[in-house]
Amino acid sequence: MTIRVCVAGATGWVGRSLVPAIVAAADLALTGAVARRAQGTIGPGGVPISGTLGEALRAGADVLVDFTSPLVAKAHALTAIRAGVHVVIGTSGLTDRDLEEIDRAARERGVGAIAGANFAIAAVLLEHLALIAARHMTSWEVLDYAQADKPDAPSGTARQLAYRLAEVRQPEVARPVDQTLGAPAARGLTLHGVQVHSIRLPGQVIGAEVVFGSMDERLSIRYDGGSSAAPYIAGCLAAIRHVADRVGLRRGLADILSVDTPAAPGPERHTR
Repeated sequence: MTIRVCVAGATGWVGRSLVPAIVAAADLALTGAVARRAQGTIGPGGVPISGTLGEALRAGADVLVDFTSPLVAKAHALTAIRAGVHVVIGTSGLTDRDLEEIDRAARERGVGAIAGANFAIAAVLLEHLALIAARHMTSWEVLDYAQADKPDAPSGTARQLAYRLAEVRQPEVARPVDQTLGAPAARGLTLHGVQVHSIRLPGQVIGAEVVFGSMDERLSIRYDGGSSAAPYIAGCLAAIRHVADRVGLRRGLADILSVDTPAAPGPERHTR
């Protein structure tokens, strides 16, 4: 069975690599493409590029893939869900409240949705390894890296890490952030009980790091992307193929990519 795919953000950083990959896949068919600045032109596979999602969906679609902006991604997802179309969201910057609203809408309509946060295999492995470490280390914080002009902070990757780590347990905090002397804002954003620090610099690439600490020891697990969207394509294609497997929203790609996530029985700290 061929899966019909519509891509919003078809000419963007990820879209311009993803669209040819969809066209080349034997089990996928590109039926719609959205790119406001390129509307009216013909994209790969001979598909006209539309200026709005509503126009692009008229040709029919089973899955919408969104790599646009956090300003429009939620509206795109809800529009597709109301039309009975499954949704794969690669756009960074959606809040927990946004994702909860998308989940409710998907469950009501009986469709699937995946918010990937980061479709790179290495980023999925970072999450997996961090969840294991959180069972054994006492405290952790998240560092969020990106280029200087990235508009959203924290990134979707950092938000996903904080969300999943909080499912394991809360990190121990020696001094509560609100008791910081001087400027508590210097301690970063508290997200699900985890401190998150966003670094935006010229020459930086998209990445994330979880720094763990226990008595007399430190562990750092870090992921760095590159200058192209190539690492995201395989994960995104897997999400397209599996988004219809379950009703409602899934956060992350661990189950799709067969990366088992550890249970959360509480801390298993070692002693010396």
